[in-house]
Amino acid sequence: MDFLTDTNNLLILVVAFISGMMLMFPSLSKRGGQFLSPSQATQKINQQNAILIDIRAGDSYKAGHIAQSRHITAADLVSKTEKIAKDKPIILVCDSGRNASRQVATLRKQGFNDVSVLEGGLMAWTQAGLPLKKS
Repeated sequence: MDFLTDTNNLLILVVAFISGMMLMFPSLSKRGGQFLSPSQATQKINQQNAILIDIRAGDSYKAGHIAQSRHITAADLVSKTEKIAKDKPIILVCDSGRNASRQVATLRKQGFNDVSVLEGGLMAWTQAGLPLKKS
C-alpha cells in the first residue's frame, strides 16, 4: 500500500494512465465507420457497386466532385436516403473526412449497415491523382 501513497509512484501511475488513454484515442475516434483510402474506395465502387454520397455544400459539389457521386447534404441525409437500398455499401465523402465520419451514425440509425468514409475526403482523392467532375 505504500506504493500508492508515495508521490513519485503516484505521478508515474498518472502519467502511464494518461499515455495509455492517448494511445487508445485514435482507435476510439474511428469507431464511427470504416475509413477507406481513395484506392480502397475505388475498389469498393468497382467490385461492390458502392454508392458515393457527397455531403458537402452545393457550391463545393459543383466546383468538383467524384463522378457518379450523389449530392445529399448532411442536413438532408435522413430525408433523401430513403430510396437507397439498405443492403448497398455506402461511402460518405466530404472535404476532409471529418464531417462524413460524423454522419455515419445517422445512416446506421436508418438501417444502413455497410457505411464507410473516404479517409481524407476529397483532398485525399485529388492528392491521389484521381479525377473530379465539374457540374
